[in-house]
Amino acid sequence: MKAVTWQGRRDVRVENVPDPGITDPTDAIIKVTTTGLCGSDLHLYEVLGPFLDAGDILGHEPMGVVAEVGPDVKHLTAGDRVVVPFNVSCGTCFMCERGLHSQCETTQVREHGNGASLFGYTKLYGQVPGGQAEYLRVPFADTLPIPVPDGPPDDRFVYLSDVLPTAWQAVVYADIPPGGSVAVLGLGPIGDMCSRIAAHRGAGTIIGIDLVPERLARAAGHGVRVFDLSQYGDQLPDAVRDATGGRGPDAVIDAVGMEAHGSRAAKAAQTLTGMLPDALAATLMKKAGVDRLGALYLAIDLVRRGGTISLSGVYGGTADPLPLLTMFDKQIQLRMGQANVRRWVDDLMPLLTDGDPLGVEGFATHHLPLDEAPTAYADFQAKSNKTVKVLFQP
Repeated sequence: MKAVTWQGRRDVRVENVPDPGITDPTDAIIKVTTTGLCGSDLHLYEVLGPFLDAGDILGHEPMGVVAEVGPDVKHLTAGDRVVVPFNVSCGTCFMCERGLHSQCETTQVREHGNGASLFGYTKLYGQVPGGQAEYLRVPFADTLPIPVPDGPPDDRFVYLSDVLPTAWQAVVYADIPPGGSVAVLGLGPIGDMCSRIAAHRGAGTIIGIDLVPERLARAAGHGVRVFDLSQYGDQLPDAVRDATGGRGPDAVIDAVGMEAHGSRAAKAAQTLTGMLPDALAATLMKKAGVDRLGALYLAIDLVRRGGTISLSGVYGGTADPLPLLTMFDKQIQLRMGQANVRRWVDDLMPLLTDGDPLGVEGFATHHLPLDEAPTAYADFQAKSNKTVKVLFQP
């Protein structure tokens, strides 16, 4: 089969690789019909190479049709249409039963002290072959895949794999009061969807902050009050406070993460670390790694006293400096974590089967064959060619 493989920093290639097979009696094989390119994939493209091997299959936003099931699978059959969550979670352990699927005790990567395994996401999360491929082996076939109805196009459901539950959890964790205000940092796919979900759940003032004109225009088209970071610069916090009664927003969602603009020293450190031999670089990143924290620092500055910061952008640093005096003094509440995909399916499914209030069918900016993945990665990284959300169709 064809699959998108990592070959080195900023080097992904579509290669012919062996088809996956049933390795456990509870597995299923999915023929992938649509699979997304996620902002988190860019962290693999740029920063996390020391935890990848050449040939690793990328991607964690797939959906498709069941091609084969193992002998112990009882609730899926060939031909069923499913979405595959990015968490590899069993659905039955202590953590899964409490809605913490990203902490699944069955698939935790204890070697690295991390939570649940993830599809297509480095040795740190199990080195599980990913979903930017023609076929995908899916474990826990009776509890992990999300059955979806036939009829509507893939664009209606594919975001259940990541974008929708990640954004939904980010908004829930932000704890925006009814009619309250929220600022969303970063208007890529997750930030854009956060703004839509915040509006759906009753936020009164939604502020979006980015520096890419197409992303700002896209959010503004959905009623978001947008601020161009490149225009406001150091005056942005004052401008946002002016728009929120002088206090700052009730909540801030950081949808950017470890590669935020504005930290040249941290970017240089990440780049230099990536040039070291993998074993040395991995050790350094696990013990002294730093992120570009511009977005998080901005969130701490913006949020009102007693407000909440919700982190959905991926951070990976182990030695990140935080302004704890400011956070303590402002009485900031902070929530974060990988999305517990399965936890939010019951909340989200009615929004996909009864109309399309979140606009998911028009959410993707690009639909491409898998062969164009290298160009798509490069465009997404460079924020060029009006690239916001890419869906591949193997």
